[in-house]
Amino acid sequence: MTAFSKEHPTITCPTVTKSEIRTHYDLATPFYRLFWGPHVHHGLWIGDEAPDVAQRRLIEEMAVRAAVKPGDRVVDVGCGMGGSSVHLANNYGCKVTGITLSYVQRLWASVGALVRGARRNTTFHRVDAELVEFPAESFDVVWSIECTEHLFDKPAFFRKAAGWLAPGGRMTICAWLAGDEPLDDAARKRVYEVCEGFLCPSLGTSEDYRLWITDAGLEMTSVDDWTEQVLETWEICRRRVLRSGVRRLTSVLNKNMTLFLDRFDAILDAYRTRSMRYACFTARRPALS
Repeated sequence: MTAFSKEHPTITCPTVTKSEIRTHYDLATPFYRLFWGPHVHHGLWIGDEAPDVAQRRLIEEMAVRAAVKPGDRVVDVGCGMGGSSVHLANNYGCKVTGITLSYVQRLWASVGALVRGARRNTTFHRVDAELVEFPAESFDVVWSIECTEHLFDKPAFFRKAAGWLAPGGRMTICAWLAGDEPLDDAARKRVYEVCEGFLCPSLGTSEDYRLWITDAGLEMTSVDDWTEQVLETWEICRRRVLRSGVRRLTSVLNKNMTLFLDRFDAILDAYRTRSMRYACFTARRPALS
């Protein structure tokens, strides 16, 4: 069921395909917007604040760690509906390029940027993050929230993305992680179920991400474990889905959508048992001497 390599200790789910990931986001985007708002990512809680406040806090904490400043050229990898891209453009004066695998998300992000007055400082493209090419040193910040889980060759992505950064540029990544090794069989099963339900071809550990980022030539500046602070995300999503009865609709639309909804308990259990973690990684490309 699971695969384990001492060189790259990740949980893998070989049944996931890229076309399934694309279809999921094409179909699921309206549901994400309805049940969770404009940001397709976890909230970061410190109290009983509303989900939109917690979601913006996650963005703000990432921006602090990446030392985002006016005029920064940012590539938002896995931009979703463009929530973070628009926030960085409107609140920090950044020039943001958002990329997503989903046609529906690209369209939604473009319209959202227009409505929220960020059209001049944002552009959105439907491209594969593992195949897209940008000129070397064309960005000051590589930004990604909960996208690398869907990548099939994570080390190769980090090597490519590091080359997009100008000297002194920063990378900030929020990611779902497999728990720290050693994981017992029960923990591996929990993580596998999450990968299967949420269409993640693999999940790396915190140490994997450190290795991939530093092997790409970047210097780690911070690693923050936010597992406990993001848990409320799934409690709220589970309650909203149960109240809505949306599962009946998804069972007609797409079998993977139904599996996705059915695995909310699995991800909560994985976080609570530390079979999974959630962390923010920030790194820097060395400046020219």
